[in-house]
Amino acid sequence: MPSIAPRLLAALAVAATALPCAAQTEIQWWHSMTAVNNEWVNDLARDFNASQKDYRIVPTYKGSYDESMTGAIAAFRAGNAPHILQVFEVGTATMMASKGAVIPVGKVMQDAGLKFDPAAYVPAVAGYYTASNGQMLSFPFNSSTTVFYFNKDAFKAAGLDTEKAPATWPEVALAAAKLKASGHKCPFTTAWQGWTQLESFSAWHNVEFATRRNGLDGLDARMKINSPLHVRHIENLANMAKQGLFIYKGRGNVPEASFVSGECAMITTSSGFYGNVAKNAKFAYGLSSLPFYPDVPGAPQNTVIGGASLWVLSGKKPAEYKGVAAFFNYLSSPEVQSASHKRTGYLPITTAAYQLTEKSGFYKERPGTDVAVTQMIRKTTDKSRGIRLGNYVQIRAIEDEELEQVWSGRKTAKEALDAVVQRGNELLERFEKANRS
Repeated sequence: MPSIAPRLLAALAVAATALPCAAQTEIQWWHSMTAVNNEWVNDLARDFNASQKDYRIVPTYKGSYDESMTGAIAAFRAGNAPHILQVFEVGTATMMASKGAVIPVGKVMQDAGLKFDPAAYVPAVAGYYTASNGQMLSFPFNSSTTVFYFNKDAFKAAGLDTEKAPATWPEVALAAAKLKASGHKCPFTTAWQGWTQLESFSAWHNVEFATRRNGLDGLDARMKINSPLHVRHIENLANMAKQGLFIYKGRGNVPEASFVSGECAMITTSSGFYGNVAKNAKFAYGLSSLPFYPDVPGAPQNTVIGGASLWVLSGKKPAEYKGVAAFFNYLSSPEVQSASHKRTGYLPITTAAYQLTEKSGFYKERPGTDVAVTQMIRKTTDKSRGIRLGNYVQIRAIEDEELEQVWSGRKTAKEALDAVVQRGNELLERFEKANRS
């Protein structure tokens, strides 16, 4: 009769695998990443979950930045908000004013006993998410800035230098004219038009976007984007639109698809677009810094932060916040940061991650991938440090509405920018009254 030992051991092994493990603490993370960046977010969560046994990050796509922010506010009031919420940079002032709804990231890390040194982060990134008392409020995640992409194959066909992007706005117009003459139907377009053509444009040219240091110094800031330089720039783009050199392709990141497909030859958009281009473009492409007007003193200066950060919402158990801190600690490691930067085009948020990427030879192998970093690490001024205004999600929508009136020929640049300032200031006054302490 055969021994029952092997069968008994096999049965015990099966039983052992069926036994429940110690329960993991689940951390809900709401985000707004789509396509290749959604894959990146899922991979980050999966890799963190595999690296330890105590916590499980559950990433959930909750629509656009506006939609996820609105949904999280409603969920918070109903008592079922996520632990972590990804909020785009223009929502920062609103989140800062949401007293009682958020826990500063510095406190979350400190309470968990984890080392957290704001000085380790790229200054332009950390500074944007830091309160006047020096406390870091949210965790920089997919920080980006505006850059210029161009289709080298289209440039070659138009007789343009494929290794040199237009550096100035007059050069952009000349390149667009040559592209059109070579048969290109969409020489230039722009995504995130308010961010690229008004906000980043202002910092890049060292001109004020709003008073009170662009809102960083107080809630009583008011908009100033109807200056002669702003009007001149929007007028120039309007003239390019009339000549078929600039084709408006929609709001937000919608125009990006027209570059990846090869339809549009030049685009100003987020450095975070790089992952999509690297994966899906079927042509040779280049990255370069934003164009500028060479006759403007101080230009080019530096670009401002875009993208989003991760906010920790209140009302959860201490053990859950330890999981949040462990995840942020994981995301901060130079290796994870560098890999994310290479994959997505988002900025490496720590100096150590930037140095690691540089040491790996990545920037030499892929010229232009360091543009976002070099634009951001320039010395900032009081006019270029960043923009932090209340009700800014709504103000961005106003910028879109008014600029669309210009591109369609229904308003002059001056009329549209005057309207942005007037309508925007009404929202700023409302925000100031609602949040006066």
